[in-house]
Amino acid sequence: MYIDKRAIYFIMAIMAISGFASYISNPSALINLLLTIPGVLIAITFHEFAHAFAADKLGDDTPRSQGRLTLNPLAHLDPIGSIMLLFAGFGWGKPVEVNPRNYDRRMSMDKADAIVSIAGPLMNFVLSIILTIIYCAIYKFSYNAIETSQVLQIVMPMIFYAISINVGLGLFNLIPLPPLDGSKVIKPLLPFNAREWFESNQQTFEIIFAVLWIFGILGEIISPLISIVFNGLIKLGALIFGITL
Repeated sequence: MYIDKRAIYFIMAIMAISGFASYISNPSALINLLLTIPGVLIAITFHEFAHAFAADKLGDDTPRSQGRLTLNPLAHLDPIGSIMLLFAGFGWGKPVEVNPRNYDRRMSMDKADAIVSIAGPLMNFVLSIILTIIYCAIYKFSYNAIETSQVLQIVMPMIFYAISINVGLGLFNLIPLPPLDGSKVIKPLLPFNAREWFESNQQTFEIIFAVLWIFGILGEIISPLISIVFNGLIKLGALIFGITL
């Protein structure tokens, strides 16, 4: 069974347009949407850069030769993936191309590929922790200024949304279904026969992923987990800084 990717993109475009229409009718929600844009840029850019950096360190110069070893967002943004991240809460960047045959031989290609794959989500989790520290520190030491400073009234929600987006992007990409990073992370952990079966049925898993995505089932599954991790980070940050959020 084969599903034309253009059909999937068309359905996602309809979903994005529908989501945008709902924001147009709600000015406050539209403002909040605009405040999420920096978080989307940061999350996708650093996610894809981490893939490129890990591959480069493991001996594959493909990302470097394609200009992906950079923090310039224009090198990493995928238009559809960015739009979906804005309106659906889950999205992706332009995939970093790697050539596993170029990896050095310190480990198997599958293990090296797993390291490259997990580098993206791991970067998002590190960013979410750093941003939580920044958010709580500002709240702790500039609490009075937040109510009077227009700059902080914009910056604080930007940071807040950026934390959530990084958590969401990191967790979403760890789902063990192709083409997500999680599918490559679990491969070295599988027994040989299971790995062969997984690889031979990759197209089927991609179809399963597409169906779960389009019908919102993935969102229903992962949204509670994103909320748990996000709320846990905020509560931990508040506890460390001795503040009440």
